[in-house]
Amino acid sequence: MKVCLINIIVVMALISCSHDGFKNDLCKDDGFNVLFLHHSTGGLIYKGGSDNDKSVVDTWFEGYNKSVDHKINFQENIFPQSKKLKILGYGWKNYPYDYYNIWVKNGKKNQYKNEPTLKVLTTYWDVIIIKHCYPVSNMVEGYSSDINSSEKTLANYKLQYEALKKKFYEYPETKFIIWTGAALVEQNTSEEKALRAKEFFSWVKNEWDSPNDNIFIWDFYELETEGGLYLKDEYAVSPTNSHPNSVFAAKVAPLFCQRIIDVILHDGNRTSLTGEYLLK
Repeated sequence: MKVCLINIIVVMALISCSHDGFKNDLCKDDGFNVLFLHHSTGGLIYKGGSDNDKSVVDTWFEGYNKSVDHKINFQENIFPQSKKLKILGYGWKNYPYDYYNIWVKNGKKNQYKNEPTLKVLTTYWDVIIIKHCYPVSNMVEGYSSDINSSEKTLANYKLQYEALKKKFYEYPETKFIIWTGAALVEQNTSEEKALRAKEFFSWVKNEWDSPNDNIFIWDFYELETEGGLYLKDEYAVSPTNSHPNSVFAAKVAPLFCQRIIDVILHDGNRTSLTGEYLLK
């Protein structure tokens, strides 16, 4: 009986700790605490094409921290998760609707379906970075708009992003970096869907994003497509797999890091949206 009671207490303690906004020993009082929320594509860029246990991004920030007085405490986390500690989670979905659903629609709570809301996350993190899985570009044609719909339409995406923008403004002390969405390889989509995706990501950069606020862009879509409609085949795992390959990951991981530093120190004014340093 005592053993069972102890096990229950331990499990409950673990459950409660899992909802603290991903705070751990990397989240410190000194320096800048940066949280990167992602799924598989984000994980590949975080690794930077490295086969080592340590990611290219972690190595990059370790080197950076040795050369400056301030420190970057960088942490990456899967968000949202299908399961957390064997408990039913939100599900493997991180599209505009899902960030809206967790952080806006249910944003008055500390957590929703075992995922922390901004009410909790912003108490720990100076910078929060979000990205979508590449099916975000698998947009369907839709004529009606419904902010509470998970259907991947241009109208729904725009409504959900506008709501997210207002929510981000409620936390002016936190900076938010939004990845433009990952593209699909040509064989995995249609021209019509690719055009809708391009239209949305262009809208995010040119209309949704406003100057002099706490929201910033890293233009991942541009890096993947180089102005085209599709993830370039030479940057993909294969012509039928829309995950980026190790060569591409190694190329863009430093740009991701540079963009983060520029957003923190200079409000993103010294790099382009893709992370290259601008000429003075």
